[in-house]
Amino acid sequence: MSRKSSIPVPNDQNYSALLNGLKTRIRSAQVKAALAVNQELIMLYWHIGREILTRQQEQGWGSKVIDRLSQDLKQEFPEMKGFSRSNLKYMRAFAQAWPDLPSLPIGQRSADQLPWRHNQALIDKLDSSEERLWYARKSLENGWSRAVLLAQIESDLYQQKRGVVTNFDRTLPQPQSDLAHDIIKDPYHFDFLLVDENIRHQDLKRALITHMRDFLVELGVGFAYVGKDYRLNIGGEEFCLDLLLYHLELRCFVIIELKMDQFKAEYSGQMNLYISAVDEQKRKEYDQPTIGLILCKTKNKTIAEYALRNLRNPIAVATHKLPKALQNELPSPEQLKLELDNAVQRLEAASKTIEVEAQSEETAAASETLSEVTLEIQRLLILLRETNPTASKEEAQAFVTAAIPLTLRQQAASALQSLGKAAIQELLDEAYADTAIALMEGWLDEA
Repeated sequence: MSRKSSIPVPNDQNYSALLNGLKTRIRSAQVKAALAVNQELIMLYWHIGREILTRQQEQGWGSKVIDRLSQDLKQEFPEMKGFSRSNLKYMRAFAQAWPDLPSLPIGQRSADQLPWRHNQALIDKLDSSEERLWYARKSLENGWSRAVLLAQIESDLYQQKRGVVTNFDRTLPQPQSDLAHDIIKDPYHFDFLLVDENIRHQDLKRALITHMRDFLVELGVGFAYVGKDYRLNIGGEEFCLDLLLYHLELRCFVIIELKMDQFKAEYSGQMNLYISAVDEQKRKEYDQPTIGLILCKTKNKTIAEYALRNLRNPIAVATHKLPKALQNELPSPEQLKLELDNAVQRLEAASKTIEVEAQSEETAAASETLSEVTLEIQRLLILLRETNPTASKEEAQAFVTAAIPLTLRQQAASALQSLGKAAIQELLDEAYADTAIALMEGWLDEA
């Protein structure tokens, strides 16, 4: 007997019990959807996936049961989308990825608060349940679109955050500690310095000047420049900080020391001295504690953890990565600091150009957010019309507002202000466009 023919086929009684049970659950979910459309839909998908997974594991059903279920469910519920063969497979994978989803504490149930396409991305791109949960939480906290979520996964943001060594948990109060963790990553990539393999020393110096703006961008959003080679007088002696910045969200000074070798324990003592001096001489009443970031070529994580353990000032140790072609062509620390000096001067002269580019990036991000929310509004309105054709205008607005997270509503309302109504009218028919515009204008009061 062939291997294919040995796969058990569900008998009519067992299959009928499965199909009837799913029909009942689907009808129940349709009724509840008006109150919590996304969570109910996600939990419905989880239950369907679990049923398929359980039957295949316990009764040995083959993959063809998915084809049969897809046909029968689409026939029974022609007004509903989502019962394609590929989506049923996603439901099975979703149940397998979150086996205990209904019983998880509220704080760990981020998956049922995300749109389905976000969950599909988590299933496609990640194997670790810990990573899925981390990205799901960050998506909710920051209102990431699916495109942003995929970009963060591709950049391996999770591992970047795990590699950093800090003492923030012991030296900063909440929520300052969490915010500080969010602005630090490891490693910082200097790939923008990649040039020809036959690079000469002076070419590298020129490249550093040309691309130093990219270095500051690599640090992340929110940093404001204060000074380079910043001089402090401590006990009658003069000390020089590589770079002094101010972080607008954290409301604190950030000292950056750039080291071209492996982390050494004495670097933490030096940074501790600098932080104490900045806090004493520069910090105002409204400023949060100064943070130090030591960027090294490499680090021994254990040594770094020991070096920071008993210090009272908040310090992070991370690494920087140069392109392989440049790793043997490094300038001395003194030369690099000189190029930092020249580069910052160049950056200040080009500030107007940078501001225009930043505005263009903000416009692109706003357009993406506006498109995503607008299309989601249309989808929700269509769903409501199918499940509750007599819903009033006020009920429709409340239904859509409840289904879209507050952060995303605020971003969409802000995008509407900057891009105008025409951006929505180009995407949707007049009826849906007018409703979407009215909703977003109402959300402006929430911002």
